[in-house]
Amino acid sequence: MDGINHLAVISASFFILVLGALWYSPTLFYSVLLEQKTFDIKDIKKRKSGRIYSTTLILAILMCYNLAFFLDDPSTDLLWGMIAGLLTGFWAAGIFTVVAIFEQKSWKYALVNAGFIIIYFTLIGLIIGVWR
Repeated sequence: MDGINHLAVISASFFILVLGALWYSPTLFYSVLLEQKTFDIKDIKKRKSGRIYSTTLILAILMCYNLAFFLDDPSTDLLWGMIAGLLTGFWAAGIFTVVAIFEQKSWKYALVNAGFIIIYFTLIGLIIGVWR
């Protein structure tokens, strides 16, 4: 645990909010979620954003620390951080996809969300790996 850069972990944790805002924006994949009927505009207006974002941040901190523990080795660098993040992302996206299949969601829905998971973990692996 001596090699963990806590500032890198916290920064990587906040990155989920930035990437999520971009990924699920109207510019990228917002329309996919709307067409899948996972929610509608009325649901967005009723949500408790403070609770959603604070819970997201707490879970992101846990995920980032978990990855940082695995990367806590003096030989960890940008490349190994990215590879470890990518592999973690595939693992997490796999279980998400299994859940989506059982919930009878479309492949489009599963792929958009699995893509987010893979890219997020790859990038936090890069952040944690390079910022040692």
